[in-house]
Amino acid sequence: MGAIELLEKSQLAERPAMRSGDTVKVHVKVREGDKERIQIFEGVVIGVHRGGTRASFTVRKVSFGQGVERIFPLHSPTIQKVEVTRSAKVRRAKLYYLRDLKGKAARMRDTQKAE
Repeated sequence: MGAIELLEKSQLAERPAMRSGDTVKVHVKVREGDKERIQIFEGVVIGVHRGGTRASFTVRKVSFGQGVERIFPLHSPTIQKVEVTRSAKVRRAKLYYLRDLKGKAARMRDTQKAE
């Protein structure tokens, strides 16, 4: 392991395993002036980009009829935690086709969890 990998390993944060199609709640620290609060962004993961400390994931939600996408760095200190609320069965790694769908067509089939 090289020197760069050793430095990056200390900066990695513990995040749950998530895939494309999962519905997640991302708890983000928001600074407004000198105050700091937690804001929750809930949506569907439409893409995960791997790459050590440079890893990121894209979350899409529909807010007041308008599609909103946000790209989060996976190991950023501004992310307090990520909760995976639902998982869906998808056949693609990038779900960019959801941008063109509306309403019930944009829903995905949940995977059944064996208990």
